[in-house]
Amino acid sequence: MRKSRETKIKANPNFAIVVDGDTEVWYFQMLKRNERKINVNIEPKIPQKKSLIEQFDLVRFLSEDYTTVFWILDFDTIIKKTREAKKGEETAIQAFLRYRNELKNKNKNVIIIVNNPCLEFWILLHFEKTSKYFDNCKSAEKQLKKHLKDYEKSKKYYTKQDNDIYLKLRPHLSTAIKNAVFLGSFNVENPNRAMCEMELFYNAKEFDNHFEN
Repeated sequence: MRKSRETKIKANPNFAIVVDGDTEVWYFQMLKRNERKINVNIEPKIPQKKSLIEQFDLVRFLSEDYTTVFWILDFDTIIKKTREAKKGEETAIQAFLRYRNELKNKNKNVIIIVNNPCLEFWILLHFEKTSKYFDNCKSAEKQLKKHLKDYEKSKKYYTKQDNDIYLKLRPHLSTAIKNAVFLGSFNVENPNRAMCEMELFYNAKEFDNHFEN
C-alpha cells in the first residue's frame, strides 16, 4: 500500500502547508485560485489547536502522504512565548530548534519557513527592501499600510473577488523574493532579526521556474 501511494505522489505532486493563522490560509487559497497553470496541488492546513507541538505533530503526519510539506511559522509568536517561559522550562525557541533538527534529520520532504515577525512582513517585502526588525506583527502591519492603505486582516479583504490579496501582490512577487533572499536564512545564533524565507516555497523545483516572471 505504501509503495503504490508513493508512486501516485511522484506522478502528481501534492504540497501541504501547515500554518498557525487564518491569513496564511487565505493567502495560499488565493494563490491556488489565481495560479491555475501550476501542476501542483496546494493544500493549506491549519491545526485545530495551534501550539508548536501540535503543529509539529501535524507536519510529521502529513509528510507521510505529501510530496512536500511546508511548515510556515510566525516567529514573533515563538519569541513572545519564550519570554513568558518560567525559569527552568524549555523555551519555545528551544522546542522549535529541537523540532527543526528532528525534521531535517528524519523528514527530508519537510521545508521549514520562518517569517519574523509574521506574514505581513512578507507582504511588505513586495513594496520595499528593508531589514528593519519589527518586534511584533502590528508594527509590521503599520508599515505595510503605507503601501496598502486599505489593508486589513480579514477574510473579506484577502479573498475579495477580482481584487484578492494575491492579485494585489502578484506584480511585485519577483521583487519580494529578491528582498527575502537578501535577508538570508534563519540563524540559530541570531533569531531576533528581520527575516523571511518564503522564497523556499516559490523556488520549489515542482514549479519549474513558474514564478520567475
